[in-house]
Amino acid sequence: MDYLDGMRDRPRASLGRIIHDLGTTVLDVAASPGHLDAEVTGVHVYDPLDELIVPAGAILLAVGVQGAADICGLLARAPHAAGVVVKLPVDVDERVRAAVLESGVAVLGLTRAASWAQVAALLRSLLAEGELAEPGESAHGDLFSLANAVCALLDAPVTIEDRSSRVLAYSGRQDEADQGRVETVLGRQVPERYLRLLDERGVFKRLYQSQDPIHIELDDGSPLNREAVAVRAGDEILGSIWVAVRDPLSAQRRRALADAAKIVALRLLHERAGADTQRRLRADLLSTVLAGGAGAAEAAGRLGIATARLCVLAAQLTGSPHGVTARSAAASVAEQVADHAAESARAESERQRFCDALALHVAAIHPKAAAALAGSVAYAVLPLTPGGDEEARAVRVAESFLARVGPRHAANIGVGRLALSLAQVARSRADADRALRVLRTRGVSGQVAGYAAVHFESLLLQVADVAAAEEQAPTGPYRRLLDHDAEHGTELAATLEAYLDAFGDVSVAAARVHVHPNTFRYRLRRLAEIGGLDLGDPDARLTVQLQLRIFGRRD
Repeated sequence: MDYLDGMRDRPRASLGRIIHDLGTTVLDVAASPGHLDAEVTGVHVYDPLDELIVPAGAILLAVGVQGAADICGLLARAPHAAGVVVKLPVDVDERVRAAVLESGVAVLGLTRAASWAQVAALLRSLLAEGELAEPGESAHGDLFSLANAVCALLDAPVTIEDRSSRVLAYSGRQDEADQGRVETVLGRQVPERYLRLLDERGVFKRLYQSQDPIHIELDDGSPLNREAVAVRAGDEILGSIWVAVRDPLSAQRRRALADAAKIVALRLLHERAGADTQRRLRADLLSTVLAGGAGAAEAAGRLGIATARLCVLAAQLTGSPHGVTARSAAASVAEQVADHAAESARAESERQRFCDALALHVAAIHPKAAAALAGSVAYAVLPLTPGGDEEARAVRVAESFLARVGPRHAANIGVGRLALSLAQVARSRADADRALRVLRTRGVSGQVAGYAAVHFESLLLQVADVAAAEEQAPTGPYRRLLDHDAEHGTELAATLEAYLDAFGDVSVAAARVHVHPNTFRYRLRRLAEIGGLDLGDPDARLTVQLQLRIFGRRD
């Protein structure tokens, strides 16, 4: 196992290392300045409509860029990037080669089978972790190093997957595998049709019951099969290692695969603990920034986020996680407690995945964006370049995110006002919370609201909060109508609300409460008499309409 031990510590995230890990399945070098040892610091998505801000060492995803002239122009505008990624086929001529040599920026070709979202996720997963570490701390080794080490030991391409068959890491040489493996690597998830096949054949049951590797005949026409071993910590299944093979592994290599599973288990446990700690740290730092105060500047510095011209997004799931079956009334207390614990854990996991997706999305928009989960709300701080309606741009970013995650996550997002300084971030966060609350009060899902668009509704909710806190109650004509309805079983208050909502159109208002217009007119006369309300007085109408909104909208 010396070779595995030597591969535990991953080198710094150089461009050459990343290309080696991804392999030609995803990225290939189209034009190189002669070396690929530039340190990669992040991933940036090129948008021709926005100001181009490319930090030193960033990989620039050149969405929509094609042709030698466009590539040369982009290289001139991003001389400090580590590399520029263009969809294959890449138009490389003498001009491009000269521009690459002059700028020192490599041009990489992305397979057309991969989406930009996929390659962004892949690249970020390969970057060295530990950006929140204290000075002097180094990032720990990762699963990609182990996958490459296992690949070298077994002489076959390897993937490391979690319990849900999501790809956590993979080795090089994936281009030697079959189409199913290529789809798995690109999508970072085993395709659904393969999961069904494996499940129907009882493969997962065999895998998780065995302490040793198992051989799996795919019978799908491919010359390659699989050797797999469960990764476990005691009785807990953490994931599995899958090897694409032509023939069953020898006894020696089966032992090596079993030994590798133990090391992967340690790494998964270590990364899980580290991820939990890092998430808590990011959440604490971002909460400090959002609250403002003395520590906000230091927290923003540690997060590496911008401190001016930004909006806060507040996102919240509106659905509940599925998969927990309710117990019958006769279930034991222990069973009910276990179900509640399972449901709570599932909900927390769902919220964290949602927040991770939001963090990935905003980071693709701006390299200094940040996101973290605080309770049930995922907050994102989104820096915005000057020009135009910044809040409208932030709303479009939020809408784009919901459109992407909609099939998996039902959610609403509130967008705060533009913060021109770190001192105004707390205000933007409060705005976003209020906008989100308006959407929650409306009972909608999959919606985005900028604070300006729901400003008045938000104010009404705040007034309702004050009224509730001070135990205030309706007064005047509205109070008299409520008392009369309670005593006599009438619906005069509902009649008044329908009339005001219909702008005084009796026909429309009568249809809303399902009565004849003449009956409605009679009720109007009665409520005016009983409540002492002059419906011809605009101030009187405004007073009762505000009371209808304030005392009828407490969430």
